[in-house]
Amino acid sequence: MNKENRRGFIKKSSIMVGGGLMMSSLPWDLQPKPIAKENVKLGLIGVGLRGTEHLKLLLNRDDCKVTAICDIDKKAANNAQMMVEKTGSKKPHLYTADEMDYLNLVARDDLDGVIIATPWEWHTPMAVAAMKQGKYAGVEVSAANTLEECWDLVNTHETTGTPCMILENVCYRRDVLAVLNMVRQNLFGELIHMECGYQHDLREVKFNNGQQPYGGGVEFGEKGYSEARWRTWHSVYRNGDLYPTHGIGPIATMLNIERGNRFVYLTSTATKSRGLHNHIIKHGGDDHPNASVKFKLGDIITTVIKTARDETIIVSHDTNLPRPYSLGFRVQGENGIWMDINQSIYFEGKNREPHRWESADPWLEKYDHPLWKQMANKAIGAGHGGMDFFVIHAFIESIKRQINTPLDVYDAAAWSAISPLSELSISQGSAPVEFPDFSRGKWQDKTLQFALKGDFK
Repeated sequence: MNKENRRGFIKKSSIMVGGGLMMSSLPWDLQPKPIAKENVKLGLIGVGLRGTEHLKLLLNRDDCKVTAICDIDKKAANNAQMMVEKTGSKKPHLYTADEMDYLNLVARDDLDGVIIATPWEWHTPMAVAAMKQGKYAGVEVSAANTLEECWDLVNTHETTGTPCMILENVCYRRDVLAVLNMVRQNLFGELIHMECGYQHDLREVKFNNGQQPYGGGVEFGEKGYSEARWRTWHSVYRNGDLYPTHGIGPIATMLNIERGNRFVYLTSTATKSRGLHNHIIKHGGDDHPNASVKFKLGDIITTVIKTARDETIIVSHDTNLPRPYSLGFRVQGENGIWMDINQSIYFEGKNREPHRWESADPWLEKYDHPLWKQMANKAIGAGHGGMDFFVIHAFIESIKRQINTPLDVYDAAAWSAISPLSELSISQGSAPVEFPDFSRGKWQDKTLQFALKGDFK
């Protein structure tokens, strides 16, 4: 079923929740609202590698139950069901009939929220369906692929009153939150320029041997395994920043995007495409069928964003060439600069020597964010250095208190919109492209709600 048909089916099949949820204006970690739900009941849509990591975190909590699981991969669904049973909990109901069976999951009347960890093209339809059924939607990144999908998320939220949280875990990375703490304490002064990106060699994720997720194979699509089954096709047909939120999410929180500031326009430029083809030749040879595939995605995409407050942001997408991992953060203001690629910092008049980098470690320790100070012990063992715990914790606590999520639908739309806008800019010779105002002007008066000092335990 193509995307248009899926969208039409969703609109016809989903029932609108009259009146929506009662939303609190109190930020989730500024003035904690009393718990309205002691226990949260959740459904998971997608229990592959990423969904299983979320499930592990949920099973470690005593304030939530996983009551339903959906995945068209019956083996993955059964494995997730067994994981729940091993904890002594009741066996969750499985939805594995077909691609649209998730509609039956979100229609259950015993669910408070849904976590979506599926291939990208399903994120928006599934989040929309969940919101229309009054279920908090926690959606993996990116939340949308097209501007139409961005508007679908926003319009559904505004119609139903149901929250949608983009599960951007890097916003909770320990060093990132420490730098956010420095920004809010004005160590950098007024912010001027930022850099970020997704710079991660994914060739072994985009290709494999069809039996294991990594290992230097050259297969994708029907012959691939895990993400190689679907992710690589985006590189064949699209040319733009396909995965912007790991970088732009943390930068957006520092610049108060959608909360007194917004993205105004961007320009994007793509290089030639060589990396994926070369990988196929190296591991499969000139005669391999995939050697004839033409990849549209440029090896490096460079996007420049201008904000309403006249800051600039450079966002990089670099996943097809050999390189070490880095999100390339740079936070630069009137008084100093932090860069994560060399874990260094410089503050004029505060460093031991002028014009010389210092290790950022003492500063990161001194300005460790209160959320990490409060809950670092609970994040031990959680994925990606513990930050996975915090993003799931925020989602669960928002449901328990029946308030909006700290990263909300407007964040999801603004950050995800970089992908289609970058594609449009590149197709027009790197022309400037305006960002839609997804909040319809509400960004000017909206207050901060992410990672503010609070006392949730």
